[in-house]
Amino acid sequence: MNTKLHAVTDANGRPLSFFITAGQVSDYTGAAALLDDLPKAKWMLADRGYDADWFRDALEQKGIKPCIPGRKSRSLPVKYDKRRYKRRNRIEIMFGRLKDWRRVATRYDRCPTVYFSALALAATVLFWL
Repeated sequence: MNTKLHAVTDANGRPLSFFITAGQVSDYTGAAALLDDLPKAKWMLADRGYDADWFRDALEQKGIKPCIPGRKSRSLPVKYDKRRYKRRNRIEIMFGRLKDWRRVATRYDRCPTVYFSALALAATVLFWL
């Protein structure tokens, strides 16, 4: 019943697309699934879990500059804009607002499809209406 939610948001922190994986699955799976859903943007803000050379290359091919801190296990450190990375709190605020809905926060629904529907409904009501 452990799941991990991956999301693409706009600059204001409003969700554009979601992808759910099992909790033990790597973040790379969610990154690969949402790569085609990325809108035209200048920057991509993500946490350390999305740090991979193939993901950085895919973003640069789309014309998006990655702002992703490197994993601690990286042999060569990666440069990123620390000031811009501080704006990632908007994404965390979006997840926090979604978890205000008890059904989403407690993973009340066992079926992933029903859970995803509740998540989409919560996002629509909170951010788009």
